Amino acid sequence: MMTRLVLVAFAVMAWGCKQEAKKVMAAPDSTEAMEIKEDSVVAAKEKPTVRLKSLVGLADSTFVRLADYDDGFAYEMRYATENNFLKAKVYDCAECYTRVKTAKALLAANKDFKTAGVRIRFFDCYRPNSVQYKMWKIVPNPQYVANPVKGSIHNKGGAVDITLETLAGDKLDMGTDFDFFGKRAYHDMTDLPEEVLNNRKLLKETMEKHGFWSIRTEWWHYNLSSASNDPVEDFRWECD
Repeated sequence: MMTRLVLVAFAVMAWGCKQEAKKVMAAPDSTEAMEIKEDSVVAAKEKPTVRLKSLVGLADSTFVRLADYDDGFAYEMRYATENNFLKAKVYDCAECYTRVKTAKALLAANKDFKTAGVRIRFFDCYRPNSVQYKMWKIVPNPQYVANPVKGSIHNKGGAVDITLETLAGDKLDMGTDFDFFGKRAYHDMTDLPEEVLNNRKLLKETMEKHGFWSIRTEWWHYNLSSASNDPVEDFRWECD
């Protein structure tokens, strides 16, 4: 009888030790899971929240960084690279600034474009007059670069060079690349695929609806009509 009691006692003690071993083995996994969970919470807290600003109350002549007021545009600022007809980088960094009235018109146009499943992609926006001088020094030809003494509407914050892309980021076919100076880039060129003509038509008609006008030789260039008489500026933004 005594022997049986001793065996039962040993069995209970062995079972208890086994359970404690399981707890000890499980503890590191539980701690690790807790640490992962805590790290996720910290990461979520540290993730920056972009708060868009409002154009309400700002004077029409004020220069604004478009990305601060809407996140629905795309950017490919060519003159901040060497991928342009100048073959030179003339901006210190890639930014898209316009005057407030231009920004408002662009926001309205982009809203219409989105209903068609596309959005604006920028190649160039406001251009400081000092940058215009850089461009003129490289290509001193008024057929391609406006004389900086007089300036262009780009220098007034009222012109943009743009194309369209799908909401997934695929550029629409416009027949030529940006800054292609040839007849295939003309608005009155009709010897192009129907898809290209339709894409250009969508771009042109929508921009004109919102107060912009185009120039005959460049499908990508649009001027805000009300900016024509604004002064040439040399406002320059800071680069990070």
